[in-house]
Amino acid sequence: MQTTSHLLMIRPIAFGFNTETAVNNAFQKKKDDWNVNEKAQQEFDQLVALLKQHQVDVCVIQDLPQPYTPDSVFPNNWISMHEDGQIVLYPMFASNRRAERAKGVLDQLKEKFIIYSNVDLTGYEKEELFLEGTGSMVLDRVHQKAYACLSPRTDERVLLDFCEMLDFTPVLFHAADGNGTPVYHTNVMMSVAEDYALIATDSITDKGEREAVLQSLTGSGKAIIPISLNQMEQFAGNALQVKNTEGQRFLVMSSAAFGSLTQQQRLQLETYNPILHTSLTTIEQNGGGSARCMIAEIFLPLHQPHHSR
Repeated sequence: MQTTSHLLMIRPIAFGFNTETAVNNAFQKKKDDWNVNEKAQQEFDQLVALLKQHQVDVCVIQDLPQPYTPDSVFPNNWISMHEDGQIVLYPMFASNRRAERAKGVLDQLKEKFIIYSNVDLTGYEKEELFLEGTGSMVLDRVHQKAYACLSPRTDERVLLDFCEMLDFTPVLFHAADGNGTPVYHTNVMMSVAEDYALIATDSITDKGEREAVLQSLTGSGKAIIPISLNQMEQFAGNALQVKNTEGQRFLVMSSAAFGSLTQQQRLQLETYNPILHTSLTTIEQNGGGSARCMIAEIFLPLHQPHHSR
């Protein structure tokens, strides 16, 4: 399955500009609002409400004040969950983000879902090598492909290790924004849905690499919907296709991302799925991530309910 109706989202408690991540996340812009966390919580709650209104099952876990984790609203970077009951824990670039893994989230997930085993890649942190989950990789789960643009947060060695352990084929490339700065996470420049891929083709500067990525996508039966570098900066690539409990699919993005799309792009996307969007300005500016970063997809098997006689 490429999409799931079960999503994990972490409600922030100490959200704010993270200086540790800002060194290589060009999407972060420091804003001097005194109530950044409060605004982020409002944006978070609105996105959750929008998803639930469309019958998407969202497992919301409230972050705890200690340890201090300003980026906890982006759980997709430290965990990925798979249909065979496996979870993967990832090595994170910023030391204050590593604490996000220690907050009892797994225990809460286990109440509803089955976790059979875990692949722990966090040991790579000792070697200063990183792979930040489905931020660093955009997974085509059906065709077992892992698309990844290499950056300080996405190391080739760790990626190949992941691919070997979970039987994915790596599709590696380099991507940069309009200023030539490497794109820090693959999921800001592309999104793979069931039948299409939204991708900032111009961010892949090497012609050969660009061709290889596009061929891989079309070879897997995906229609290509290109976005511009300017649209990428508005987080148009940081979108995620989800489905609801009835099996209806939606594309989730921020209102800034939606606003950047042309009429033609919107119509093209809406032939596949309605688009759900809400404002995430505070989270985008201070956190440098958008709707897709806020969602960790849960593909784990559900516990069967016990029927009492």
